[in-house]
Formats: sequence, structure tokens, C-alpha cells
Amino acid sequence: MKSAPENRLFSTNKTLNLRGRLIDLHTPKVMGILNVTPDSFFDGGRYTTEDAIVRQAEKMLQEGATLIDVGAASSRPGAPDISKEAEMSRALLAIKVILKNFPEALVSIDTYRSAVAHAAVNEGAVLINDISGGSLDPLMFDCVAAAKVPYVLMHMKGDPQTMTKLASYENLLQEVLNYFHKKIYQLQLRGIKDVIVDPGFGFAKGPTQNFELLHQLEYLHLLNKPLLVGLSRKSMIWKTLNIAPEQALNGTTALNALALAKGATLLRVHDVKEAVETIKLITSTLASPNG
Repeated sequence: MKSAPENRLFSTNKTLNLRGRLIDLHTPKVMGILNVTPDSFFDGGRYTTEDAIVRQAEKMLQEGATLIDVGAASSRPGAPDISKEAEMSRALLAIKVILKNFPEALVSIDTYRSAVAHAAVNEGAVLINDISGGSLDPLMFDCVAAAKVPYVLMHMKGDPQTMTKLASYENLLQEVLNYFHKKIYQLQLRGIKDVIVDPGFGFAKGPTQNFELLHQLEYLHLLNKPLLVGLSRKSMIWKTLNIAPEQALNGTTALNALALAKGATLLRVHDVKEAVETIKLITSTLASPNG
């Protein structure tokens, strides 16, 4: 596949500037998932109290997470929509508690609402992770520009309530690349350069499409942006293996290893220790004299 000429417009990120702290992306990093929701597909209800949030944040930091990604509204397929106020209340409580106990922690906010993103950044979040790529809130890109923090731009169609009905593509890879080119250009016009792309495994994509996208993952490097991969305990693993999400850690590790070999920069995971170990082993292999 030929690189589109628009590639020349986009800068290549070698580091992320997280409120003045430069994170070197030559070695992949881990983003730990901290869902403070009652209904997320794997860990819903586990981290809804201050004590539980602190314990899990401490565990992920000790195991080597570079970022803790706070999500306060479930985005699993068919998840009910919740109010902006409810999401904001949950998110801000978690961010306050984490930074009070671990002032040096780097916290990201997982939201598609600009108001929640704005409030989270004001509370100390250093990155905005938007599953909708700005499609569900027309103010999001302006919010990111004003916040001056890095932005995770994910591919998705529809919303959590409708996305399973929209998993239809004539050419999946080409449509994903076109989506990112358009969005990155819009972000660039607003002066936003620290952009991370996320292909959105499981979002408006069925299992076969997820594996197709993973197989072709290296083509996303045409965008010259860091690549976040979120495969952790996704249904493409447990449905394929006919197991429960609680049994999908081994499958997650296997697919994360493949994603790293194809150039993933950030792994977004529930299980930090295993992801850190996978990065160490894969990078050691690729750095070997015959790697």
C-alpha cells in the first residue's frame, strides 16, 4: 500500500510532553486501565470507592504503568449512556484521590465529552483519551487545543449504543487510514501535534475485522504518529477461545506481543505487570543482533 501524500504534513512524535515531563516513546509504555464505573465489561464495580481506587493505582504504578487511564463511563457495546454530571463526579473523585496519594502519577482521562475532559485536565490529568475521535462532541478538538495536552485519537463509528450495527466496511484498513488522515489534519489546524492513534479494537468492528486490523497494524505507521493498542481482555480474545474475560490474560499477552512486534508504542491494559514484562521481552528480542 502506498503512503498518501498527506503524510508529509504530519510530524513524528518521539516523545510525549505530559505537563513538562517528557516520556520517551522509543521504548513502548504501559497505560493502566482504571475504570471507576459499576458496569465496565471486565472490572465494573471493582474501583468505585476511594480505598479501592488508591489500592489499584498503587498496584499499577508499582508494576510499571507510565499512565493511569481513568474512565468514568462504560464504553462497552450497548452500555447505557450516563449524564455528564455523573461521569464528571466519578472521574474527578478518582483523579483527586490518585494525585493526593501519588503526586507524581501521570493520569489520563478516558472520555468523549469535552466538559469532562476540561474539568479533568484542570484537576491534573495530563492526557485526553477520546474513544470517539471528536465525533461525539464538536467541542472536543478545541478543548484539546486549549488544554495543551496530548490526545489519543481513536477510530470508531457511532457510539457505544449503536456501534455494533455499524461494523461494515468495503476496505477496513483504507477507511481507518482515511479517518485518521482527516482527523489528524483537523487537529493540526488547531496546533495540536501530540496525537496518538488508536485503531479502536472492538469498536464498530467484529472479531474477524479486529484480527484483520491487527494483522495489518504496521500500515498505521504511515500516519507517523505513536500507536496505542487496546486489546486487553477484549471479546475478540475470549469469544475466539470460548472463555470468559476473566480467563483472557494469556490471550491478551499473546496479542500484545504481536502488536509490539508490529510497532505498538503504548499498551492500554488491565494487567500492568504482564504488559511490562511483555514489552521487556519483545524489545530485548528486537534489539538483539539478529532481531
